[in-house]
Amino acid sequence: MSRSGSTPPAPPDPQREIRRLSAQIHTLTAEAQHNEAVLKHFHEREFTLLGTEKLPRLLEELTRGLRRSFALEAVTLILHDPDHELRHLLPHTGSPPGAHPDIRLLDRLDTLNPILGRLRRPLLGPYLGEDHAGLFNTGHEVRSIALLPLLRHDLLVGSLNLGSRDPRRFTSRHASDFLHHLATIGAICLENIANRERLVLAGLTDPLTSLHNRAYLESRLQEEIEAARRYGHPLSCLFADIDHFKRVNDQHGHDTGDQVLRETALRIKGCLRASDIATRYGGEEFALLLPQTGPAEALQLARRIRHAIAATPIPSGHGRQLDITLSIGVGSLSESMQTPQEQLLQQADQALYRAKRQGRNRVEGTT
Repeated sequence: MSRSGSTPPAPPDPQREIRRLSAQIHTLTAEAQHNEAVLKHFHEREFTLLGTEKLPRLLEELTRGLRRSFALEAVTLILHDPDHELRHLLPHTGSPPGAHPDIRLLDRLDTLNPILGRLRRPLLGPYLGEDHAGLFNTGHEVRSIALLPLLRHDLLVGSLNLGSRDPRRFTSRHASDFLHHLATIGAICLENIANRERLVLAGLTDPLTSLHNRAYLESRLQEEIEAARRYGHPLSCLFADIDHFKRVNDQHGHDTGDQVLRETALRIKGCLRASDIATRYGGEEFALLLPQTGPAEALQLARRIRHAIAATPIPSGHGRQLDITLSIGVGSLSESMQTPQEQLLQQADQALYRAKRQGRNRVEGTT
């Protein structure tokens, strides 16, 4: 017994210390393995984004792809589009409005939520209802969120928003370096692919009317025929020709002729759906491709276009009003077509020829 009368401390238990150290090593190993798996996952996502070449596919990878890959309840993408460039590009890439329900294109980001006006670093934490209104679609059970700014050249171009039902998935204590890097890669890819799509579109667009050109029609025609036959959807084509256009050029000059072409293209586009494809086929002739449109509906649309041109004179630019009319031929895809890419256009062209022969300013369908 010691002089103080107290019991001396028990000697250390080697086995207990070994168990404690083993548990600690096990925890550290598990964390290291988890972090390695997370890093690998992020790298895979990064390589996928960098390898994507088409805008619709990239948008799909940034939303549904991330949601599947990281097992999240919600992923939304909000992009600053003040000049409607993306809204103009998407239909030209075969991605009509509504194809990406998890994406919002806005004239101003802060009109949706004030948070977006000041977002510069990843914001992780609980989902706070009204404070985060508009950032996620209704119907998703979201308990924690990560709001990732998309920055290019120090400018905020949008946000990538991740939502989980697990309240511990995203918290202010979590490191956000991987998420921030992923958002940076996404912003770079968006910029690069949008620029590439603009260049492609410039080579497939008629500079006078801003419609697609003949090369674009030929590239899309096969795609639409394959889709129509795969899913059993109808497909129609219109050929429209401005009546007596040579007389316009001869009597009023080529500047007036150009004005007539531009106004005719504008009125044609005003009659079409977003999924329809309008092209200047050549000269004063226009070709329109109408997915999921049968012969009867195509005839109705052709009559509406003819009326839109004939009902109101076109200003000539010299104080004159020109009465302009269109002749339109309608063709529709059928199972009997052996070479549909040629026969569909031929059918519409032959119908246009009949409309011309029978007096112009009229619509003719298949016989």
